[in-house]
Amino acid sequence: MKYLVTGATGHLGQQVVADLGARVGAASITAAVHTPAKAAGLAAQGIHVAACDYRDVAMMTRAFTGQDVVVYIPSKTYDVLQRITEFENSLQALKQAGVPAVVFVSFYADQEHNPFVMAPYYGYAPRRLASSGLNYAVIKNALYADPLVPYLPELIERKALIYPVGNQAMSFITSADSAKAIATLATRPELLNQGQTYTLTQTQSLTMPALGQIMTTVTGHEIGYAPVTTQEFGRIYAAEGDGAELASMYAAGAMGLLDQVTTDFQTITGSEPKSMADFLTRRYQPTQQ
Repeated sequence: MKYLVTGATGHLGQQVVADLGARVGAASITAAVHTPAKAAGLAAQGIHVAACDYRDVAMMTRAFTGQDVVVYIPSKTYDVLQRITEFENSLQALKQAGVPAVVFVSFYADQEHNPFVMAPYYGYAPRRLASSGLNYAVIKNALYADPLVPYLPELIERKALIYPVGNQAMSFITSADSAKAIATLATRPELLNQGQTYTLTQTQSLTMPALGQIMTTVTGHEIGYAPVTTQEFGRIYAAEGDGAELASMYAAGAMGLLDQVTTDFQTITGSEPKSMADFLTRRYQPTQQ
């Protein structure tokens, strides 16, 4: 069996490649990347590296040809039309290459009335896959827990979380657990060839006071909850380039649209996902302050 992972030099892609490598061996994996020079480390491990540009159907077709499973990790653009165009190009290449099975990596903020700016794309892609004639499965990630770790020093200084979600809960998953589930799914044909949809979450969603209490216990610093408005949140993080986009996502959270909890991780892997308390305890280093 041959496995190809798109976006293989990204944060999630690297972890998926590593997890797949541990399962099937480097020689069975192709890392599809926009800039092959950045994948020298993967090539050194015996992983095949292929150039892959979501704007170039012919290039993707060459990369996908001969693969048994393609794990499709989208680009990170917040431009909905660009993301859809990239996806349509990829579907065309997958069909031309005759790929037997596809694992589409998605996000759980896809409801029809979700105000997150990328919700239209996440709603469109599964429906488009359903009409594509491809064998596929969709795996939706909850919010990544990982960004909370570098965020802790700021939260310690603020003494509070400020996410504008009110009394609503949100679900999380670690990127390591996401990668584990994606790699496992790719190697289990019976779970990925009938349009199945899986949503990866920890075993419980968390209100912001509950998340703050976990952070307080882990760091030894009081972290409460003092939400700002959605507009203020966007202004605070505007300089980082995605303040408005993140604000729209938390607006969805305030509507109770980001609190789903499933057992899909256990269904795929046979194990429990890492809890928020365990994850932060293992990852937090006081020297980060």
